[in-house]
Amino acid sequence: MREKIVPISTPAKGAVGKTGFWRTFKPIIDREKCIKCLLCWLYCPEGAILRTDDDITIDYDYCKGCGICANECPRKAIEIVLER
Repeated sequence: MREKIVPISTPAKGAVGKTGFWRTFKPIIDREKCIKCLLCWLYCPEGAILRTDDDITIDYDYCKGCGICANECPRKAIEIVLER
């Protein structure tokens, strides 16, 4: 019997360097609402969501402000705000 191989994609930092300098919007995490389900980390196309054992953060050097993290958050713990 052949072993079944299932490919899993994992986010990685931008291959061409820092990209957050031209961002118009940025995500802000509401720590009170966040349940650390890591869906934001999984869906972030830039790998800008960083996870530790007890927290998640956003690496704004690589975040492009696309809003995918906020869209995928089941608790609506991520808000997209205008960059200032």
